[in-house]
Amino acid sequence: MTRPAITIENISKCYRIGHLGKRLPSFREAVASAITSPFRRSNRNGNGSTTEIFWALQDISFEVFPGEVVGILGRNGAGKSTLLKVLSRITEPTTGQARINGRLASLLEVGTGFHSELSGRENIYLNGSILGMKKVEIDRKFDEIVAFAEVEQFLDTQVKYYSSGMYVRLAFAVAAHLETQILIVDEVLAVGDIGFQNRCLGRIEEVTKQGRTVLFVSHNVPAVQNLCTRCVLLERGRLKIDGDPETVLNVYNQSIGGLMSAEEDLTTHPGRGSDSVPCMKRVRVTGRSGDENFIRMGDDIQIEIAFDSPEPLTDIFCRAYIKNNLNSPVFGFDTDVVPPEVPKQIIRNGRIFCRVDRAPLMPGTYSLDLFFGSHRMVIDTVHEACRFEIHPADVFSSGRLPQTTAGSVYCPHSWEVSLDEPSSLAAAAHPGENRS
Repeated sequence: MTRPAITIENISKCYRIGHLGKRLPSFREAVASAITSPFRRSNRNGNGSTTEIFWALQDISFEVFPGEVVGILGRNGAGKSTLLKVLSRITEPTTGQARINGRLASLLEVGTGFHSELSGRENIYLNGSILGMKKVEIDRKFDEIVAFAEVEQFLDTQVKYYSSGMYVRLAFAVAAHLETQILIVDEVLAVGDIGFQNRCLGRIEEVTKQGRTVLFVSHNVPAVQNLCTRCVLLERGRLKIDGDPETVLNVYNQSIGGLMSAEEDLTTHPGRGSDSVPCMKRVRVTGRSGDENFIRMGDDIQIEIAFDSPEPLTDIFCRAYIKNNLNSPVFGFDTDVVPPEVPKQIIRNGRIFCRVDRAPLMPGTYSLDLFFGSHRMVIDTVHEACRFEIHPADVFSSGRLPQTTAGSVYCPHSWEVSLDEPSSLAAAAHPGENRS
């Protein structure tokens, strides 16, 4: 039987969290507390603060076998990063144990294992040594690491002068190119630009084809779908489900469906512009079924905005931008370009509907920026007014899902093949056809 690369047995991790009291006790209160303290038990400290036991992980157990690519999913605070820190020996578990069979490299945050006073070149060797590599192994991979990180010009510059993007490029390049059996990658890839992220995902694919084991934490659902052979879902520090990506992602999507905020009250929204006059009161994004929590690729999408203007308006101007999970605009809608029919009367309140036929959005999480006004002048602005999720679907009726690394949108298309010369196979099938 194959020996597991990682064995996690009943791991739990607790932290003591301090809470500062509202004020320091007076001298009289301190004396009274000192007199009565032998007769009572309390978790309150002398300065009025209290401590709370927080279990980041509770009784986690599973195994990871060589060559598996396991996605670790869960909401923020579910315990994903804590688990990876335990596996990376950065922190010790409160109870339980983790056994690692093989050399492990981890990239948990920008520049883990780097020294800010050393140059990029020196840090490659330092970090490689920390990961257990010999100098001859680092020498063999050095040029590949530098080429991937694209830091040749700054290779002999102290990394404290690097931008965050340069820092993470070099850190990932070291972790991904050195000869380790196990690679652990946290959500750190979100620091880089889109081109770098695509290169990272491509490198992880190469690593998995080499039979190496990968633990991958990401909120990027398409990346998890494409890369992982198995997923583990954590919820409040506990293991909720362990199985194939499709099954686990369905459970994960259902669990966060209520948090996608596809319908939001905008009256006190934190994303409202500082100079805005609050007019927009509510927004809702729905798919073909009318369900804001489950919108598939290719669905007709409707954006509904309720407004109530404190001043009378004679016309309405509205604009909406859909942005991807990197906060980059995908496309927008504008009443100035496609004007609606507005009743010729004084306008104070009502609803605006924007309908998009077969929205060409790839699976992922999207947000909506809204702009409302009159006479092409913006009065009210709300950034990230709501968030909604697009789920995978067989939009081309081919029995396959589109490659989600291709971008944020898909486009209906077709392919055609034209041969300039008869193929050798066709000639072989009819050997006497062209003979005189």
